[in-house]
Amino acid sequence: MLRLTNLRKTYGELVAVDGVSLHVRRGEVFGLLGPNGAGKSTTIGMCVGLVRPDSGEVNVDGVGSPMRHEVRAHLGVAPQALAIYDDLTGFENLRLFGGLYGLRGSALEERVQRVLDLVGLLARGNDRAGGYSGGMKRRLNLAAALVHDPPLLLLDEPTAGVDPQSRNNILDTVRELSKAGRTVIYTTHYMEEAQRVCDRVGIIDKGRLLCVGTVDELVREHGGKSQLRIERGEKSERLETADPVREIARVLGDGGVTGVHIDRPDLESVFLTLTGRSLRD
Repeated sequence: MLRLTNLRKTYGELVAVDGVSLHVRRGEVFGLLGPNGAGKSTTIGMCVGLVRPDSGEVNVDGVGSPMRHEVRAHLGVAPQALAIYDDLTGFENLRLFGGLYGLRGSALEERVQRVLDLVGLLARGNDRAGGYSGGMKRRLNLAAALVHDPPLLLLDEPTAGVDPQSRNNILDTVRELSKAGRTVIYTTHYMEEAQRVCDRVGIIDKGRLLCVGTVDELVREHGGKSQLRIERGEKSERLETADPVREIARVLGDGGVTGVHIDRPDLESVFLTLTGRSLRD
């Protein structure tokens, strides 16, 4: 559905994206993760035709570069900066965006109704978007990306600053879209979201794609060992082990154990191992 080949983009002496190659399979949710300034936004910009690569190629759905107008019709984009109009109602926002993609008449109205219902805003469709909560605006932002029923969606931090209920709605919607055959590129700083919705994950830093795989594959390869905390009365000790079950059996056999806690490596462990713990501003 999306193929990137040796993408490179520089701004003066800054190399924003450095030889990124990637293919995203049809119908999967692919998470693109990275620290601030890692190259995610530039990569997404090239995927949607907003940024022209210095070299390399982007191919969308086998039909060509997103720099071409007709190819961009295959894309739906929900940017991190909300792309909705506060002075318009939910219905009016979606009629506007649907009309820009060529929808008219009953086909437009059907899509507007359907996507507003999908994101849980149908009952508030006649209210101005300026009166929506932050979570409702995020859901309308997603609906605007969906209104023309594109096969490929690019969602950039789609749950930033939302309440738990809206976050849950958005994540459930992403999985429903995947089950319906849509392909989703999903960027986020929330590791638990990526673990919940993404079929595969790629981690990018300093313009380079460091790894690609399922969450389980990445945890096995880069997550490190499990951490055990063994409590014996008021004393506790920490152990690092690749086989926590065997280690727990051993310490229990020694006797005197009053508590055992295990922290298994997860996607956040992988992320910090590969990109470091230094602050990125």
